[in-house]
Amino acid sequence: MGDKERKPSTCEPISTIIGKVLQTCQGGEGHNARAVWGFWDRVVGETLARNAQPEAFKQRILLVHVSSSAWLQELHFMKNELIERLNQAAGARVLEDIQFKIGALSKK
Repeated sequence: MGDKERKPSTCEPISTIIGKVLQTCQGGEGHNARAVWGFWDRVVGETLARNAQPEAFKQRILLVHVSSSAWLQELHFMKNELIERLNQAAGARVLEDIQFKIGALSKK
């Protein structure tokens, strides 16, 4: 195919492509999902926040580190309620699931 026969290029700016990739990686609501860290303590309450903290977010699944097996068990029972409350606080359905794991909590 010669230069004269080439179809016109449909290029997109790299910023547009990166934005689309980031939205896909973050479940499309990445900015709202990242906000979970900002309102976690308020939504879950002081006692729970001392014993469970968000650690990572991937494909609409929030990983939460908890302080003990007792809290792990308790939070499994509360999972659906927490998902509902966190999505409401985010203003969009950013979470589909929460996974709990015993792990280190950051110092507050």
